[in-house]
Amino acid sequence: MDRNGSFPAKIADISSEPDALGGVTVIVCSSCRDEAGSDAHPRAGALLADDTRRAASSENIRIRTVECLGNCKRRLSAALLRDGCWSYVFGDLETTSGADLVAGAKLFATSADGLIPWRGRPDSLKRGLVARIPPLDMLKD
Repeated sequence: MDRNGSFPAKIADISSEPDALGGVTVIVCSSCRDEAGSDAHPRAGALLADDTRRAASSENIRIRTVECLGNCKRRLSAALLRDGCWSYVFGDLETTSGADLVAGAKLFATSADGLIPWRGRPDSLKRGLVARIPPLDMLKD
């Protein structure tokens, strides 16, 4: 994170619409390896990021990359973030899961309660849920 609380990203990773899809940002771990653990480049995570950008090409959605989400045992990983709402981390994704991440972002953006509804969520985002993290203002202590 930089000092503004943002994840460092390449300029090409950022949509020109600041309020894209209700403020939802898809973060893809670009350093994730494939199931064989290959060091080949581009890495499987970078391929997932590219697939997600393609899936979002006709949408005003922010796609950003980060070097590591620390979810290596669940391989290809991504997160969905929305200001003031729960954040989600997913693993066990495929290099072709970009459309699922975009579908999840759309569900998240239109959610009135700030949660991604289970119904309608792509199977990869049901099976791949790693964590749901509350917004800081929801914490009691």
